[in-house]
Amino acid sequence: MTGDALYACRKMCRQVVEAEGDYLFIVKGNCAALYDDMRLLFDEPPFGEQFDTALQTEKLKGRVETRELKASSALSDYLGWPGVTQVCQVRRTTVRKGERSEETRYAITSLSVGAEELLRVVRGHWAIENRLHRVRDVTMGEDASQIRTGSAPEVMAALRNGILGALRLLKHDNIAAALRSIAWQQRAVALVASRSP
Repeated sequence: MTGDALYACRKMCRQVVEAEGDYLFIVKGNCAALYDDMRLLFDEPPFGEQFDTALQTEKLKGRVETRELKASSALSDYLGWPGVTQVCQVRRTTVRKGERSEETRYAITSLSVGAEELLRVVRGHWAIENRLHRVRDVTMGEDASQIRTGSAPEVMAALRNGILGALRLLKHDNIAAALRSIAWQQRAVALVASRSP
């Protein structure tokens, strides 16, 4: 099971391990002590600490992305976290039109695999994020929605999911382009209908 920071809690990790599963969860500021311990390990490693490291570089649509994952089992016993075997640091560097940006994330995992496999798992998680959550947030404007009371947010989320599911069943890879096309067709039909005698 992979998940964002919302899932990085002891109770969820315990449930996954008790169900004989494995997890990899991103850790952010909502688990401040855990986040700080992980950041300290990677920023100021103890003498002799050796990280398992994986590096991946891709050229994508006008940008070059480099991902470096470092993994360590040094905190496994110290954290006392259910099932944890390793902690990870993932640094993503993007160069686009000469501009360079960096992002660093941390993760905990119960997986006992090497850095290469951990990087594949992290990439798989981000693919889900990009394919679903980013589409809902950016393309469909979910974050900008002012609907916040009663059952309306759940109804709107269900409608968005239904639209995304329908567009994917129709084999649309680019959801934004599909929505623009549908909107244009509706305007064209309305324009023709308004000019009909």
